[in-house]
Amino acid sequence: MAVETKLPYEEDYVKAFSAKHNEPEWMSKFRQQALEVADTLEMPTPDKTNISKWNFSAFKHDAEGEPISSLKELPNDIQVFVDVEKDNNIVLLRNQTTAYKNLSKELADKGVIFTDMFTALENYPELVQRYYMKDAVSFDEHRLTALHAALMNGGVFVYVPKNVVVEQPLQAIFWQEDVSLGLFNHVIVVAEENSSLTYVENYISHNKEEETVANVVTEVIAHDNASISFGSVDNFAHGTTVYMNRRGVVYRDAKIEWALGQMNEGNTVSDNTTHLIGDNSYSYAKTVSVGRGDQIQNFTAKIVNYGKQSEGLILQHGVMKDHASSIFNGIGKIEHGGTKANAEQESRVLMLSKHARGDANPILLIDEDDVTAGHAASVGRVDPVQLYYLMSRGISKQEAERLVIHGFLAPVVNEIPIQAVREQLTEVIERKVY
Repeated sequence: MAVETKLPYEEDYVKAFSAKHNEPEWMSKFRQQALEVADTLEMPTPDKTNISKWNFSAFKHDAEGEPISSLKELPNDIQVFVDVEKDNNIVLLRNQTTAYKNLSKELADKGVIFTDMFTALENYPELVQRYYMKDAVSFDEHRLTALHAALMNGGVFVYVPKNVVVEQPLQAIFWQEDVSLGLFNHVIVVAEENSSLTYVENYISHNKEEETVANVVTEVIAHDNASISFGSVDNFAHGTTVYMNRRGVVYRDAKIEWALGQMNEGNTVSDNTTHLIGDNSYSYAKTVSVGRGDQIQNFTAKIVNYGKQSEGLILQHGVMKDHASSIFNGIGKIEHGGTKANAEQESRVLMLSKHARGDANPILLIDEDDVTAGHAASVGRVDPVQLYYLMSRGISKQEAERLVIHGFLAPVVNEIPIQAVREQLTEVIERKVY
């Protein structure tokens, strides 16, 4: 029997929630529009993964989080993701309530916006409306995007004006302290012409048994000659069913680089799609994941080349143990007119248990002649030759296996730009593998 995915909140609730947060009229109407169509839309159908029995409806939608005056007030397991001694550019959401935020005066004076989504809707409504579920993600793609649009209950808005270079990373932490709370998180990152930034986010929860939902939509827009580096560590607990939709739009001479550490403990569907609209646009999507226990995961990395001489690169590495099952879909598509475009991809899965399952599916869809494209995929166990080489140098088998795994995942781990986050990703990998 399929799990009920009917919207558990009615029209009056959604209107009241919007009013509570002083949202502009367009946003309230947008929620109502999404609510009306949600039940008419089909669920997404990820390749080779049946999600019909997954929980997408049992959750609490609203909760409060206590504010803090200093990052040193955070519990130790949250502190490890930040440098508490530095004056960070950071937004911390605790149960989708802004608990702490800071942006340097220098960046604020340059017109940089980095704030929670409700503050952005109140203070910059027209700017948010320009990008909110317009170019990257549509609210009516399927039932989960419509549910997200109707029930969005938190997120961040990042905006960098023309010709502004943000040298220090911007960091967002989404802390699901309430074990029943569902996260309908919306993130928008915009870099105007000739600007650049690095953005890193962390998702953290501790609901090992309590069931809830994370329905996350992220829209990243790089205008002409802009550069965005996007890093993340997703670490939702076993009780959270995760739908993660990250989309990018890249214009002329611009680039978006993704470094995604997907370390969730529960069932997960992840869609990371980038559209290379402009000529000479570029995107490199890197993802690592470790699956364990009985979790089921489906990861799709897709880059669509529209622009001439655009370049899309995909790298996916996964490690599976116990009875975990994961699908890695790598899709490179070159549209007609994208002459001299390049689409390359590599998907590799390392198996640590005879009961684990991994599937790497490389897909190339080419509608233009004068292009370059290629793919590589493999599923297998730890290379015994590598183990033998390391053990012949006096290293134990367990330590040799550990070194091989870290080397296998290093191409993404090393790309995370904040040292504290990079170290925590390494620690999460250690915990999940051993």
